[in-house]
Amino acid sequence: MRLLLPVKECFGRVIEKRVVLIVFAVLFVVGMALGIVFIKTPAIYDYHLNRCEKFIDSVCFTDRSVFLIFLERIAGHALILALLLVSGIHPVGLVITPVVFVFRAYTFGGSLAIFFSTYRMTGALIAIAFYIPVHILFDCVFLAAVALSFWRARCFRFCKRDFSALIKDAIILFIFIAIVCIVEVILLLILFHSVGNIL
Repeated sequence: MRLLLPVKECFGRVIEKRVVLIVFAVLFVVGMALGIVFIKTPAIYDYHLNRCEKFIDSVCFTDRSVFLIFLERIAGHALILALLLVSGIHPVGLVITPVVFVFRAYTFGGSLAIFFSTYRMTGALIAIAFYIPVHILFDCVFLAAVALSFWRARCFRFCKRDFSALIKDAIILFIFIAIVCIVEVILLLILFHSVGNIL
């Protein structure tokens, strides 16, 4: 139980920022809607089509090792997590958080439009069974990181105690990122990859 106390304390501070959670949840929905609405613009369509093709070719239907995909995905999402958490060391840095969050939502919406309109049944299967649930799980972790950054911004001091607290939050949320990546690997093995493709 003692091992769970830091997690409980961390998410207790997340819940304290209910307004931030609601605002960013709304921003996510707005960004996703914008991604869907503007998908017909040629340049934007090509951008999202390239993203979806890369995702399908390098993650879903590929002969690459699932373990390698796991490492790539965890590294990419850990980088986003670090950016969101570091933005909370100064109030000015908080400008980064809505930009990152809305851009993720925007590309999410655009990708959904491509999956359903261009790839049809295959795209719908990928989106519903794999892409949507995994993406939302990652975004929940990032939403928690945003709340912690807003909680920390006004009281952060460049001292050992505050840096230790920041690192502790980063470790806790990174563990959740890793858990989502493991879920992603399991879904990949069930839906797209053979068990023999783990390594």
